[in-house]
Amino acid sequence: MSASPAPVRNWAGNLTYASPRIHRPADHGALAALVRDTPRIRALGSGHSFNRVADSDHDLVRLDGLPREVAVDRESSTVTVSAGTRYADLAAELHRRGLALANLASLPHISVAGSCATGTHGSGNGLRCLAAAVRGIELLGPDGEAVRLARDTDPDVLPGAVVALGLLGVVTRLTLEVEPAFEVSQRVRLDVPLEEVAADADAVFGSAYSVSLFTDWNGDAGRVWLKHREGDPAGGWSGGRPADTPQHPVPGMPAGPATEQLGAPGPWFERLPHFRPGFTPSAGEELQSEFYLPRSAAAAAFAALRGLGDRIAPVLYVSEVRTVRGDDLWLSPAYGRDSIAFHFTWRRDPEAVAPVLAAVEERLAPLGALPHWGKLATLPPQEVAASYERAADFADLLERFDPRGKFRNAFADLYFPRD
Repeated sequence: MSASPAPVRNWAGNLTYASPRIHRPADHGALAALVRDTPRIRALGSGHSFNRVADSDHDLVRLDGLPREVAVDRESSTVTVSAGTRYADLAAELHRRGLALANLASLPHISVAGSCATGTHGSGNGLRCLAAAVRGIELLGPDGEAVRLARDTDPDVLPGAVVALGLLGVVTRLTLEVEPAFEVSQRVRLDVPLEEVAADADAVFGSAYSVSLFTDWNGDAGRVWLKHREGDPAGGWSGGRPADTPQHPVPGMPAGPATEQLGAPGPWFERLPHFRPGFTPSAGEELQSEFYLPRSAAAAAFAALRGLGDRIAPVLYVSEVRTVRGDDLWLSPAYGRDSIAFHFTWRRDPEAVAPVLAAVEERLAPLGALPHWGKLATLPPQEVAASYERAADFADLLERFDPRGKFRNAFADLYFPRD
């Protein structure tokens, strides 16, 4: 088993993990022994978090060296997959077998376990976060023994164990819902008035299977990505004007890394993400923040952010607005409420971004904003945790699964302090 003593940085390069050792076991036996024999340890995914949710000043372990598993059960319409697998690799394998996931995030580069643990999502009025597809989970507890939970057999526990920030153990396998493969065509509409979107967000974001708005908040218009599931009725909204050349979500960047557009139908996994897996996604060196609000707060949030547009735009690459259907996962920011999510891809200039981020939070917090678990925020952690209806139940789950705090870190202690 390999272990790296060298400093390791996250994907965006804005933080260096504090761990003195990052392990990469090659088999499940070695992983189990490592978890059993290490006093404090956490799993590290693909490094696409922008804060220290995955960090530790003790040991970290990567799971991408374990044998890859993709086991389809057609009778139950599920796939069981090794936790370190990237969505890009899983999606290609599922499609080869004529199957699909209902939803994907903007980036196909991220790992399945890490994405689910932080409540990562795609976009669509009818689409829940990626973790809502989980029907079963296997994790290693503090003693290195496997614990298996399933929606069918553990309905009172699984919703608390999926979006769990890596705090219940090292997740090794997840079982996800699948469906027959489908095709998607993607079109972009330019110069869409922001007032039009704010006035009827449900119509705009409900006009295709998956919809995203991109803007800098300093003008009157944005660009809308419409991902239409072939066979679904055509949406009735058609604001702005159609793009006649491929677009990149970040203005001024070449469109080559973006997934195919201009209405050409293609496999679900080649259209639902914004970026192709073989290219650097988004802007590269960047910072990210994101806040989920009740969908009913859309108009007020648009007004608040447009009022800050002259401050936001100079430190921003682009902002993306998406919708997320509500779910029952205890720590999902969309728990119990259909949500609209406001994402910010900031320039990697922490000193310049900090006061702008604080101003954004000041405007959005009264509207019910909850931050994405893997992105930058400065809202008081215990106030954020208290906003979750099942926070106390999750704290109880922590004590049940990890009474000695083997999988804790400083980030978790801010949100869920021990007595």
